[in-house]
Amino acid sequence: MPELPEVETIRRGVQPHAEGRMITEVLVRDRRLRFGVPEDLETRLRGQPILALRRRAKYLIFDLPDGALLIHLGMSGRLHVLEPGQVPPPSKHAHLDVKLDDGTVLRLTDPRRFGMALWADRPVEQHKLLAALGPEPTRTDWSADDLIVACRHRSASIKTVLMDQRVVVGVGNIYANEALFRAGIHPNRAAGRISAPRLRKLHAAVIEVLDEAIIQGGTTLRDFSGADGLPGYFQLSVSVYQREGQPCPTCGTPIRRMVIGQRATFWCPVCQR
Repeated sequence: MPELPEVETIRRGVQPHAEGRMITEVLVRDRRLRFGVPEDLETRLRGQPILALRRRAKYLIFDLPDGALLIHLGMSGRLHVLEPGQVPPPSKHAHLDVKLDDGTVLRLTDPRRFGMALWADRPVEQHKLLAALGPEPTRTDWSADDLIVACRHRSASIKTVLMDQRVVVGVGNIYANEALFRAGIHPNRAAGRISAPRLRKLHAAVIEVLDEAIIQGGTTLRDFSGADGLPGYFQLSVSVYQREGQPCPTCGTPIRRMVIGQRATFWCPVCQR
C-alpha cells in the first residue's frame, strides 16, 4: 500500500505538470472504485483550472475554484503523467483520465480498485474523509508533547498508537517499524508505559524516517511507482522491515517478526525494549 512518502513523491512529480493548467476533458472508464466515482465528476471538473496540488495524509487534493478533486491511491493505485503526444492506449485498469489544456493526461490506474476519486466542496478540510484526521508528521504541525499526551494512560501498543490516523497521519506499517527501531522501543510496549524522554526520541525518529523516505522517493512495493513510473528507493535503507531472521544492523541479533493489529511487525529483541 502506498504510504505517505510514496504519495508525497507522486504529488511532487505531478505538481509541475498540473498546477496552473485547465482541465479540458475527464474520462471515467470504470466508476467501481472505493465509494464509487461520482456521476457528476466529469461536469464538475471540466473547464476548471487547477489552482494547487497538495497532500493531506495520503490524499491528493487538486484545489479548484469550486472545490477539489480528492484522489486516494488505495492499495495499488498509481497516478501517471502522460505527456502530450505520448499517451498510450489505456490498460484495463486505467479507470480515470484527466486531460489538461496542454495535452497532458493524468491517468489513474488501480488494479484492485481500492482507490478513490471524489469531489469535495469547500471548505475541503471539512470533507468527511479529512475532518477527523490528526496532524501531519512534521515539526511544525506535530510536537513531541502531542505524542506524549496521546500516549498518556494508553494500554494499546505504541505501534498501534503511531498508526492511529487521529494521533498523527501517514505513519504506515513500514515507517512505524523503522521509527520504533531507531528509537529503541519495542513495538508491543504499552504506549502509556513509555517515558517522556523516550517518546521525544520516537517523535524525532518518525519525522526523520519519513523525511528520508520522501527524499529517496518512497518505498518500492510490488504495486507502487512514482508519477514518472519509476520505483522509490527507501527499501535500500530499511533496518528491520521484512528482514526477519537477518542480522540487526546495530548488534547482529536476528530480526524477529510478530503480528500487531493484523500487521506484520519486525523488531530487534536486543536493541528494542
